[in-house]
Amino acid sequence: MDNLTVNLKDYNPNWVKQFELEKVKITNAIGDQILGIEHIGSTSIKGLKAKPIIDIMVCVDDLKNVDALVHLLDNIGYEYVPKPEFKDRRFFRKGLWGQGTCHLHLCEYNSSEWIEKLLFRDYLRHNPDIAEHYALVKLELASQYKFDRPTYTKKKEPFIQSVIKKAKLEIGDKN
Repeated sequence: MDNLTVNLKDYNPNWVKQFELEKVKITNAIGDQILGIEHIGSTSIKGLKAKPIIDIMVCVDDLKNVDALVHLLDNIGYEYVPKPEFKDRRFFRKGLWGQGTCHLHLCEYNSSEWIEKLLFRDYLRHNPDIAEHYALVKLELASQYKFDRPTYTKKKEPFIQSVIKKAKLEIGDKN
């Protein structure tokens, strides 16, 4: 299996345990820089099929300080992957290429990246009907784009944005 294949797996309760183990490692490596650390993405939503990659979001004070963290994160297996398209976050991956186990996203506190990823996760956690709809969207896209993970990811975006918008309306945030 290469890193461009979409391979959804049934929910695995061990994903939470994997997150907790990684959280300890990350905290031990860069804890003095962390303002928050969260399990995000589909592996953080009980019952949801997902690519078996743990998404972790770490909140830092300023992305300008991330360069100093690259070596420390590399020491615990996280490789920095420059992604110029990510303006509000820095991306790291763990595991062999094509067999990654974790994705680490560093962003600033109260950035739209931090707020929206948590809104999406929490909305799905509290609205099982919407989570089920998301599961169906993912399954359909996975069958259409099984060998094109970038397109699969891009095609999920309208659904994700609609959920974030709905979540913001429900909490009274008009942005």
